[in-house]
Amino acid sequence: MKFVDDSQNLRVRLRLIQVLVLVLLGVLCVRLYLLQIVNGARYAEVAENQRIRLLPIPAPRGVIFDRNGNMLVDSRPIYSVILSREVTKSIDYSFIKPLADGLQLDSEILRERFDQVKSQPAFESIPIKEGATSADIAWVDAHQLEFPTLRIEQTPQRRYPENGLLCHALGYVGEISPEQLKQPEYRDKGYKPGDIIGQEGLESVYDEYLRGRDGYRKVIVDSRGHIQNEVERVEPQSGQDIVITIDLDLQKAAEEQLRKSPQGRGVIISMDPNNGEILALASAPTFDPNLFSQRITTKAGRAEYQKLLNDPDHPLINRAIQGKYPPGSTWKPLMATAGLKQGAISIDNSNLVCGGGITIGNKFTRCMGGNHGSPNVHFAIEHSCDGYFYRLGLKMKLEGIQSMVDMFELDKRTGIDLPHEVVSTTPSRELKTRLYPKDPEWKDIDTVYSSFGQGEDVLTPMALLRAHSSIGMKGKMYVPHLLKEVHPIGAVGNEPTRSDYRAERPAHTFDRPEPKNLGIPTDQSDVVVQAMWAVVNGGGTATGIKLVGFDIAGKTGTAQVVSLGKEGSEHKDHSWFVSYAPAYKPEISVVALIENAGLGSRFGAPAVRAIYDVYYAKTRTAKEKPDSNIALKIR
Repeated sequence: MKFVDDSQNLRVRLRLIQVLVLVLLGVLCVRLYLLQIVNGARYAEVAENQRIRLLPIPAPRGVIFDRNGNMLVDSRPIYSVILSREVTKSIDYSFIKPLADGLQLDSEILRERFDQVKSQPAFESIPIKEGATSADIAWVDAHQLEFPTLRIEQTPQRRYPENGLLCHALGYVGEISPEQLKQPEYRDKGYKPGDIIGQEGLESVYDEYLRGRDGYRKVIVDSRGHIQNEVERVEPQSGQDIVITIDLDLQKAAEEQLRKSPQGRGVIISMDPNNGEILALASAPTFDPNLFSQRITTKAGRAEYQKLLNDPDHPLINRAIQGKYPPGSTWKPLMATAGLKQGAISIDNSNLVCGGGITIGNKFTRCMGGNHGSPNVHFAIEHSCDGYFYRLGLKMKLEGIQSMVDMFELDKRTGIDLPHEVVSTTPSRELKTRLYPKDPEWKDIDTVYSSFGQGEDVLTPMALLRAHSSIGMKGKMYVPHLLKEVHPIGAVGNEPTRSDYRAERPAHTFDRPEPKNLGIPTDQSDVVVQAMWAVVNGGGTATGIKLVGFDIAGKTGTAQVVSLGKEGSEHKDHSWFVSYAPAYKPEISVVALIENAGLGSRFGAPAVRAIYDVYYAKTRTAKEKPDSNIALKIR
């Protein structure tokens, strides 16, 4: 038998095995290096997140009070369905259908929420449904095995007054949108999907004060996401309370007058002309802001919102600062003030021909009040003589009218602390060219139309009230505003009683801009004030609203909407009345614009008188003064 020496082969095999072992050890070492050194922090975070989660505790927004301490807006605790997700896991879209079916949600709305947060890796909680019912809570409990990351949390929900009271001033809150999250002013402040922010009105303008600071719970969870223990809890801080300038009694009276108006559309604004504080701001029709804080994520809520968008009366529009209307005869006291200041007329020599109208070229434009002969400026305002102002406009020329616009800042925003204020449209050659490119030349007839408030000039009610108030204030014109005071932040659950906020929580007030001085000589403003006093207290167009012991100075206006002869409620004239009182030392000014109602003396003036009645009872007649302890009923 021949002996075969295979030791050499064994040595080769051993070397191969050694090399293979070394390679495997090297790979293992590299892998361990990657896991523990390069990506160690990441995997440590993953492991920790499988065991510990941070659950946000939303902070309640600050309360909004009226000037007398009546609560207007607050936040109430409700139950919400929340979905947690691991920081490192993507969103499971298969959850959408069963969640939508089980919780009676719109699957498209739910998908939008999932889409919104999928690009936010640090976002651990998705609000699924606010205002969960007992049936919703029972459904979540019954499906814990299927959806262990679902939980029920108590969250704050905004509550607004019933019947849309003060809705256009207060505004509303809503979930931040994907478009807003892309904007620097939101992105840089650390907002994230699911955050509730002020979207309109005061809620939006003063969101930084009203918005609180969220707290959190650090909890231990098991492998299925069930909370086992709470490790740490940081309480949220509520937002700051704010006091606004609104007087609730005047606001209710204003809204009641608009509800009773022929078409249910219009504006009433009341202001303190001594400082620009808005006492009432009513725009009709109204809407329910609770839709946006309570129902917008439901199918019924989306349908309700769509109905508002399609409503031809545009209830979402704040007519006080976004509606533009021809001023009609309310334009005349502004023209008279400017005419006196510019020297087109004087106190001693202000007579101009009425003539029952004026003929320009082959067109006769009549005076709606008939032939007044040759009146002075006092008579022309008191009896609303169109013919007088036709000729005053021609004396002032377009440049004089534009100088008046500049003096009263009618071509600028008033600066009120509300979003989306529009600028009034005033006469100019550029406007004529833009509107009538086939007839761009400015003519005398255009000056005539622009001189009595029926040309291309259209004003916001806020701008008109501000201008008239400045006449009563001898040329001092203030910036209108709604914010009065801001109160400090207090920790949730450790705050003084809300009704004691004045005594317990010192307020922060704001320095307001100095009033613009229009440079109107006192004797000239007195001429216009006396004429406006006579409109109500003499033989003028609003004698029906005279209030004994409280002299009202005002001016009616009937603004033509379309050409004469057309019928139908939508073609009726707008009814204006702008005023202040007491006439020679104003405490309050009020404007009313009732859409498509007819004569200013018949609708606008009585609506304003109702506001003065409430103000007089509050300030002059103690036995009629409303009970200050009666608070607004809030849902």
